[in-house]
Amino acid sequence: MYKDIKRLLDIVLSFIAIIVLSWLLLILAIGVKISSKGPILFRQKRIGIHKTYFYIYKFRSMRVDTPKDLPTHMLANPKSFITPIGQFLRMTSLDELPQLFNILKGDMSIVGPRPALWNQDDLVEERDKYGANDIRPGLTGWAQINGRDEIEIPLKAKLDGEYTNREGFLFDMKIIFLTFTSVLMRKGVKEGGTGAGENEK
Repeated sequence: MYKDIKRLLDIVLSFIAIIVLSWLLLILAIGVKISSKGPILFRQKRIGIHKTYFYIYKFRSMRVDTPKDLPTHMLANPKSFITPIGQFLRMTSLDELPQLFNILKGDMSIVGPRPALWNQDDLVEERDKYGANDIRPGLTGWAQINGRDEIEIPLKAKLDGEYTNREGFLFDMKIIFLTFTSVLMRKGVKEGGTGAGENEK
């Protein structure tokens, strides 16, 4: 069954990635620490498989006085909260790298719906319609390469449901390939986009 193989792949690939990218993780950690006050990592309560809770890890890209547990698009001026290095981290999506540890732990998968905030009831409710809350959330997903921050919640949930129905090795490989393309082109990145649903410090 692919779900079992997928979990094994997640463990192996995330472990290898952590080892191979350890130098980059260290450099980024130092950069975050010296560029602004506060912790290196940002932890935030998210919704995982079967609507359980876990804490997601990111390199902190926003100031410590940013309102907590508030979607980015609801901040009056999101850019004003971003740290000097945070701009670079978010532009390149390098702030997401600590989620390799979430994948290794089993909180997340490499590919799956992006985990909703613990209080993002509208997205969770929409995902329930498609069974998208019953698979592991991912570092990247079908919705992320089809609009990312620019799509509204109903469409995002629908795309997450489409992924749930099409989940498989070849589809996951396609999403991973298209993710690299999207990151390089900064496709769909919009600070405070309504579809983002994430307060990424």
